[in-house]
Amino acid sequence: MKTNNKKTVQTMMLNNSTAKSRLFDLNAITRAMSFGFLMSLTTALVLPAIATAGDGHAHGAEEQVLVKVQGDEHDHAAEETAHDDSHDHNAKEAEAHEDSHDHEAEEVKAKDDGHGHGAEEAKEGEEDVHGIELTPEQLALAKIEVAQLSEQTFSLEDVATATLVVDRDRTVTIAPQVDVRVLKRNVVPGQEVAQGDVLLTLGGVAVAQAQADYINAAAEWSRVKRMSASAVSASRRLQAQVDAELKRAILEAMKMTPTQIKALANAPETIGSYQLIAPISGRVQQDIALLGQIVPAGTALMQLTDESHLWVEAELTPTQAEKVSLGSKTVVKVGDKSIEGTIIGRSHELDSVTRTEQILVAFENAGHVLHAGQFAELYLPDASQGGVILPDSALTRSSDGHWQVFIEGEEGFEALEVEVVERQRGMNLVRGLAKNAKVVVSGAFFLASEQAKSGFDIHNH
Repeated sequence: MKTNNKKTVQTMMLNNSTAKSRLFDLNAITRAMSFGFLMSLTTALVLPAIATAGDGHAHGAEEQVLVKVQGDEHDHAAEETAHDDSHDHNAKEAEAHEDSHDHEAEEVKAKDDGHGHGAEEAKEGEEDVHGIELTPEQLALAKIEVAQLSEQTFSLEDVATATLVVDRDRTVTIAPQVDVRVLKRNVVPGQEVAQGDVLLTLGGVAVAQAQADYINAAAEWSRVKRMSASAVSASRRLQAQVDAELKRAILEAMKMTPTQIKALANAPETIGSYQLIAPISGRVQQDIALLGQIVPAGTALMQLTDESHLWVEAELTPTQAEKVSLGSKTVVKVGDKSIEGTIIGRSHELDSVTRTEQILVAFENAGHVLHAGQFAELYLPDASQGGVILPDSALTRSSDGHWQVFIEGEEGFEALEVEVVERQRGMNLVRGLAKNAKVVVSGAFFLASEQAKSGFDIHNH
């Protein structure tokens, strides 16, 4: 009995082990089938997305795998047809995308910075760039001065101190050759007068006597001249003529004009006074005439000077004088102004005290901005260097930092980059200018400002 129970227990344990083994085998098959189904489902969902995101190549193989995994019996040819359609669709999208890029490129070309200015407009704007044109009012306000400078050989080392003096060829000293009395003043010192203007009214005893003597002598010469050769001797005729001319010369020495002398002979009642007339146009200088004053004969009452031209007197050392030749060009600097002049004279004699030689330089004083008596510096020629000497006021910086000057042309003022060789005491030795170029020597900063304004556009920062 005990033996049978023991066998029964063993038999039950064997049956349980067999059942567990079969159950384990069943669970393994179930898990395998579940894993296979999960992989199939994942493949079905993932592969189409990969095919769509790819580059469109080797789709046939992927579709075959997809058909096998899913067990789908779709026609492979239909799949390839759909695939070709997909390619065509993608190609159209690519072309459309490229067309969109081309369209955007055309839009980019049609505009420059988003403000609506076309490239062609910018190009036309560059071609239409002209010089800076200013009105006469702007020129006067900016105090723009232009000088025509020809390239010469100068040196900033050879500088001589100088003094401005009047141009003696354009200066007249008024000094009557008889005693005169100042009856009336018609001008003031420093006044600009024109030729023919009345300066003073003069008179006096000596004036009246000289006028009377001329009237008598002129009348006598007129009478003798009408007489025949048989009625009057040749010596008498000559004497009458000489006396009349002498009395006329005295009136001319009194600074009476030929018109005044002729009128005097026809109106004797006007003797005793006359008007002193300006012989040239110029400025009244050295005016010493006082009302009622009796001025001795030969005393200078006043001086008239045409300040459109001045001279420069400079003292040179013997070494400097050796470089000077008549007719050569030089540069006269007065303050911030520099003007080209011509050497017109040389003394060829050394001063016993200073041991220097004097030279004269003539230059045009446009606008009468300079005056006699001012100190100046004279830049002398030097064959070792060449260029044009310009003041600091003629130079500005261009947009790229180079030195530039402004040239006056037919279309206004244009900037020109130049080379500055040497700079000293506010003067610059400049090269790169055309011969006889009209250079702005004063007011260049204003032109540079106008240039910057014309080059600045609120749509083109």
